[in-house]
Amino acid sequence: MRAVIQRVSEASVTIASETFNKINKGLLVFLAVKPDDTQEDIDYIISKIINLRIFEDQNGKMNLSVKDVYGEILIISQFTLYADCRKGRRPSFIKAGKPSEAEPIYNKFIEQILTEPITIKTGQFQAAMDVALINDGPVTVILDSEKLI
Repeated sequence: MRAVIQRVSEASVTIASETFNKINKGLLVFLAVKPDDTQEDIDYIISKIINLRIFEDQNGKMNLSVKDVYGEILIISQFTLYADCRKGRRPSFIKAGKPSEAEPIYNKFIEQILTEPITIKTGQFQAAMDVALINDGPVTVILDSEKLI
């Protein structure tokens, strides 16, 4: 499981020219799953997302989590995070889960993160989405559950 996390002042997702969801201060999370992702991968990524101390405290140091600042989270599915561009000029997505394999894992992730005491919003799985954001910092962090150590 991979996630690209951006600290934002605001973010929104539009589907078919309609605003589907939006958040204010918080995290925009692009999430990719692969067919062999497990509960352990879900637990690891969720824990990291909600506990990463990437918001500034009163001294200007990154010392607060999204929970600490009462932020919101917008989660967007993005299989292209598993693009392999090492050979040729066209990315290979062979490591990304096919929609039929990835959607149940994605849905399980969403169900579980919704139990956290944070406002969580999402895009729509497998939809063509326009995502807008104001990156605060900018701060961008990449997580990969395969790289646990």
